[in-house]
Amino acid sequence: MSAVNEMKQMLFEELALIVRTSANLIRKVKPEEWNYRPVKEMRTLQELTEHLVAIPTVDLLILQEGSQVQVRQLESQFSAVDEAEQWIAAMERGVGELRAYMDSLSHDEFLHKMTTPFYLDHGTAQAKWLIEIVTHMQHHRAQLFTYMKQLGHEINMFDLYT
Repeated sequence: MSAVNEMKQMLFEELALIVRTSANLIRKVKPEEWNYRPVKEMRTLQELTEHLVAIPTVDLLILQEGSQVQVRQLESQFSAVDEAEQWIAAMERGVGELRAYMDSLSHDEFLHKMTTPFYLDHGTAQAKWLIEIVTHMQHHRAQLFTYMKQLGHEINMFDLYT
């Protein structure tokens, strides 16, 4: 296996872990907790969950140079869902679509093809996009974990790695 394929494999293994552990956390949320907001400047638990599960799909559209209008329309589809299992399924589908896209790239394209999101004036290589998506999801999974701790859920570090 080439070094490029090994790196992709490791990043997708990390995404699989993030998806699995995020799904486990989402399934623990009680219906009355979805409106929880730690402080007024932050998202509610539901808004945070919608954002987290949308990342693979939305970021794929962004890295494929979708317009701001297209991205906002796609994000609104996740806001229309209000059921944990549907969010989880959408997140899993999104990772599958992201993987199919990344696997369709040649090694040279993965490492050097630059695409420019609507909000920047410079491009980013596809490999860096994949790293960004992993870190983006980790960040919001950590927020989800913190919200749930604040709500009194009996969760710990092992919930992030098993």
